[in-house]
Amino acid sequence: MRKVSLLLAFSVALLIPAFGQGMPAARKVDNEFVQQQFGREFTLVPEVGAVFGDLDGDGVEDVVIAARCKNPMLDQAEHNYTVMDPYYDFFGYGDPKVTTTFSEPNPARRGLVVLIIHGAGPDGWRSATPKAKYVIVNLPYRTISVRKMKLRKKTIEAVYVEEAGELGDSSALFFDGKKFRYVPMGGEMQ
Repeated sequence: MRKVSLLLAFSVALLIPAFGQGMPAARKVDNEFVQQQFGREFTLVPEVGAVFGDLDGDGVEDVVIAARCKNPMLDQAEHNYTVMDPYYDFFGYGDPKVTTTFSEPNPARRGLVVLIIHGAGPDGWRSATPKAKYVIVNLPYRTISVRKMKLRKKTIEAVYVEEAGELGDSSALFFDGKKFRYVPMGGEMQ
């Protein structure tokens, strides 16, 4: 009986380090991480936070972060991200060099941006050199989530947005392989 107990204790002692190595890194997104990836101009919106999914369909986890920024174009070259405006692009003109200069009448929505990091390798979005980084401007959101969406005959993951407005509309952002596209969904999220 004593040999069995010793053998069991020895087996458990050997397995503990193996479980520690296989665990994925924590999903911690804070201001420090946001500023490291995008620059000092950006701050996390903690009320909304971050959500996770595979937006580009490569099987590697991506992150979507709610943030604020006064001038998203400022650190674009230094931090290697792309600024996009799929909201105004849907309505006809989405050049972020121009649309980031539009003034927002609602102070609660001023400077809201969505940060997206496409992950690379086993570390996903936490990788030292992620696959791609995007700053989505002018998207009037109250909440964000990642859900499955039917696009043509394919099911993809998309960012669903409850829009900040009187109507409470919802919309979705999906990645088409080159850029993010905005799709209005109407009233309640589907």
